[in-house]
Amino acid sequence: MRNVNQILENKSGHVVAVPREAPVLEVIRLMAEHHIGSVLVMQGDQLIGIATERDYARKVILQGRSSSDTPVGQIMSAPVVSVSPLDTAQTCMQLMTDRKIRHLPVVDGGQVLGMISIGDLVKAVIEDQQHEIAQLQQYIAS
Repeated sequence: MRNVNQILENKSGHVVAVPREAPVLEVIRLMAEHHIGSVLVMQGDQLIGIATERDYARKVILQGRSSSDTPVGQIMSAPVVSVSPLDTAQTCMQLMTDRKIRHLPVVDGGQVLGMISIGDLVKAVIEDQQHEIAQLQQYIAS
């Protein structure tokens, strides 16, 4: 089973982050522009929250707030559930299932290294299973 560091190695792109003062409308635009479902909220180099599509739906739309007037710091989820680069894909999937979340920042020594999604984990598990099946088929055929 792969660990988080191996999953990050196969990902391209960078982590999208905003300061807590950023308007929610800007955050939603960034999500659309980058085809992502969450954005990290940072104070300098420190991770202080995460803003997701779910946060937007529940804390802006349903509460009748203005996307352009509401700072993301008012709707972000905090504290952030994160993982280390050495955690396994299975550990991350269990954490996501238990917490009902779809995105996990990867943090090592207080530094954000990247972000993994449930899609990244499913892809890694499928690739691992395909590799194992191919090895078993090769073993059986020999």
